[in-house]
Amino acid sequence: MGSMVWKILGTGSAIVAGIAATKVADQIWQKAGRDSSLDPKDPDSPIWEALAYAALTGLAAGVARTMATRKAATFYAKSAGHKPQEIIDRDM
Repeated sequence: MGSMVWKILGTGSAIVAGIAATKVADQIWQKAGRDSSLDPKDPDSPIWEALAYAALTGLAAGVARTMATRKAATFYAKSAGHKPQEIIDRDM
């Protein structure tokens, strides 16, 4: 397995996880009784709601991407017999 495989596996899993986490965060936001049409970029939206929404979606996406990338690295290591080179280089 090479660098290109890791880039596709690592990046692809992070993107999919980020998209899924954002959708889950949107559902949590709506179930909490918050305005589902909130646009955090709209200056007419209440600032505290926009910041709370941004914090929720950012945290969810960050955690999901981290976990997905870690799982992808574990899968890569089991398949190739070593960690991806980008991770090995950071360990030094």
